[in-house]
Amino acid sequence: QVQLVESGGGLVQAGGSLRLSCAASGRVFSNNAMGWYRQAPGKQRELVTTITSGGSTSYADSVKGRFAISRDNAKNTLYLQMNSLKPEDTAVYYCAVFAVGGTSWGQGTQVTVSS
Repeated sequence: QVQLVESGGGLVQAGGSLRLSCAASGRVFSNNAMGWYRQAPGKQRELVTTITSGGSTSYADSVKGRFAISRDNAKNTLYLQMNSLKPEDTAVYYCAVFAVGGTSWGQGTQVTVSS
């Protein structure tokens, strides 16, 4: 079973930047698409961005041009670079790996953007 551990969250002022990391165990990392989701208080979990095993990416309109997803298969690590952060980006951020048997989730990392 894949295990995912996120890190890098924290408190930042609007306009600032954060870089999230997601360390994954298992061989599945390099062979599968992965993504970042987020869930704000009182809201449903939403998809933020995905990256395929080949490196193709997609982004929610709300983060296009500000966030960048990347992966280092040698390190089994997924990243999310977040720039020009806004208060509405405040949420718990989760990484996910999409496998044939289902989606695996990390425990989440809190990102809080103050105005």
